[in-house]
Amino acid sequence: MGRPDFENITSGAEFNTWYWLKEEMVAICKNAGLPANGRKFELRDRIMYALDNNGKLRQQAKPKKQSKFNWVKATLTPETVITDNISFGPNFRNFMKHQIGDKFSCHSDFMDWVKANEGKTLAKAVEQWFALEARKENPQFKRDIADNNMFNQYTRDFLDAYPKKNLKDARKYWLLKKALPMQNGFVRFEKTDLDLEG
Repeated sequence: MGRPDFENITSGAEFNTWYWLKEEMVAICKNAGLPANGRKFELRDRIMYALDNNGKLRQQAKPKKQSKFNWVKATLTPETVITDNISFGPNFRNFMKHQIGDKFSCHSDFMDWVKANEGKTLAKAVEQWFALEARKENPQFKRDIADNNMFNQYTRDFLDAYPKKNLKDARKYWLLKKALPMQNGFVRFEKTDLDLEG
């Protein structure tokens, strides 16, 4: 018995038992007249709430950004202070490239740090970028994988446990595992997954 069709699911808890692709949840939201934007977990929570509340949308007030600083047009300097309306557009990226060089990349770890450090200067952001890059010199370093990238995490864990196997093997067991009901719909690698084939 595999995952039921969405039309046959009657509660948020039941929906949350199964693994869903983001594309599937976007389609579900569109068909149900719900907003289809947002991250994967936001879509999941939106659908669960609607299932438990007669199709209604949870009303959530978004915090208003206080700063009026124009990250698009302002001349940025090392003394520029990070604000709550930070934008990582061309103006920001060009400034960072001028400070760091063409090797600069605006990766997720760096953006997460900037967003979490309102009030610090761009000079500190430059220092942090170099600190994040320095981690790569450690041969044991592995960048954190976001919770919503379950396949990537599963693959890494599978190959760490079975280095003689390959991506094709990892994908085979991933497909078997994600077809099963799981707590909160999270697909995580376990060594017992190799028993799924039998």
